[in-house]
Amino acid sequence: MKILFVSLGCDKNLVDSEVMLGLLEKKGFQFTDDETEADVIVINTCCFINDAKEESVNTILEMAEYRKSGGCKALVVTGCLAQRYQKEIVDEIPEVDAVLGTTTYDAIVETVEKVLEGQKELHFEDVDRLVPEQTTGRSLTTGGHYAYLKIAEGCDKHCTYCIIPKVRGNYRSVPMEQLLKEAEDLAEKGVKELILVAQETTVYGKDLYGEKKLPELLKKLAQISGIRWIRVLYCYPEEITEELIQTIKEEPKICHYLDLPIQHASDRILKRMGRRTTQEDLRRIIGHLREEIPDICLRTTLITGFPGETQEDHEELMRFVDDCEFDRLGVFTYSPEEDTPAAGMPDQIPEEVKEDRRAELMELQQDIAFDKAEAMTGRELEVMVEGKVADENAYVARTYKDAPGVDGYLFLNTEETMMSGDFAKVRVTGAAEYDLIGELTE
Repeated sequence: MKILFVSLGCDKNLVDSEVMLGLLEKKGFQFTDDETEADVIVINTCCFINDAKEESVNTILEMAEYRKSGGCKALVVTGCLAQRYQKEIVDEIPEVDAVLGTTTYDAIVETVEKVLEGQKELHFEDVDRLVPEQTTGRSLTTGGHYAYLKIAEGCDKHCTYCIIPKVRGNYRSVPMEQLLKEAEDLAEKGVKELILVAQETTVYGKDLYGEKKLPELLKKLAQISGIRWIRVLYCYPEEITEELIQTIKEEPKICHYLDLPIQHASDRILKRMGRRTTQEDLRRIIGHLREEIPDICLRTTLITGFPGETQEDHEELMRFVDDCEFDRLGVFTYSPEEDTPAAGMPDQIPEEVKEDRRAELMELQQDIAFDKAEAMTGRELEVMVEGKVADENAYVARTYKDAPGVDGYLFLNTEETMMSGDFAKVRVTGAAEYDLIGELTE
C-alpha cells in the first residue's frame, strides 16, 4: 500500500508528520509523491492564519478528487485545521474518511487500517494530552543533516490574535530524558544540527520541574556526540533569563542566533495584543543580548494592521525597526481568527492599509539586511553545506545566522566535492541581496 503524505504549516507540525511517517513506515507502508499512485492520502493541516487555512482547505479539496475517482482508497486529515473544524470537514467534504486531532496523531496506523477496512474514523482526545512521542523511529524529511526537536506542545500566553491554545492546548513540556533520547537517536542517524522548537521555547520545563530548564536542556544536548550546532527558535523576550544568555554565550555548539517573536513595538498595540512586554522592555532585552553576545543574530516577526493600529503606531514601529536593525525580520498582515478576542475588536484595518504598512516595513528591513550582508565581507565563518548548485562548481550553504527555510544562504564557490551536512571554513567575499558569497579558507 502506498501513501502520499502532505505536511503543511510550521516546523512543529512537521515533527508530528515525521512521527506519523515513522509509524507508518514501521508498519510496512510505502510512500509516493505521485497522487495518482497513492492508495492512501494523509494531509497534516495548519490553520494559524487565513492563508494557512485556505492552503489546507484547497489541498483537501484537491486530494478529494483522487478519492472520488477511485484510485485513492482512503483520505485522512490531521493537524490543526482538523482539530478546529472537524465537524465542518466531515459534513462538507464526504470524501474524507478520517479526521485526527492534534493530540491523536499517534493513532495514525490504526486509523489508516480501519479506513482501508471501510470504516469512517474520528479520533480526538483532550487537547491538553501530551502525545507519547516516538523518541526513536521518526522518518526525517529534512535531508538528514538537520532536524527539529519539539521540546513542548501548546501555549499558555493567550495573545488576543492567536488560536493556538484552542487547537494545541496549554503548555506541556516534553520530559527532558525523552528529548535527550530522541536527540541521541537523531545524532546516530547523522543529524548534525538540532533546531529546538515549541510555541515558546523559553519557558521549557516550568510546568514539569517548577522552573525554567531550557539552559540545562541545552547543556545536556551539547554533550551529545555528533551534534555540531544547536539552534533555538521562538524565544519570547520577557522569558529570556541571564542563565539562558550565558549558556548561549559559553557553549560553543549553540548558535549565536535567537528568534524573538515581538509582533509590535507600540505599547498601546502590544497591550491590545495581550503581549507581556513594552517597547522599553524590548529595547533593553535586545541591547543586553548584543552587549553579552556581540555577534548574535536576531530574527523577529511583526504583525501589521492589528485592530486599532493607527498611522502613529505604524510609524513608531518603523522607528523601532530602524533603530534596532534586526538581522532577520518577517512581517505578516493581521489575520482575524474566529473565536479570538482580536477578531471582535472595533477599528479593524482595511486589507489595503495592512498590505501598504507591511510593504513599508519590508522595504525598510531590506535596506538594513542588505547593509548587514555587505558588512559580512571579509569575515571567516563555519558553514553547513546544504547541496550543490546544478551545473556549477558551487554549493549552497548556511551560516550560524541562517535557519533553514526562513533565512538566506551562502553560495560557496569551489572545485572540491562536498556533501550535504559537511562543515567547512569559508571567507565571505561578497553579498547578493540577502545571500552571501564565499570561498574555502582551507
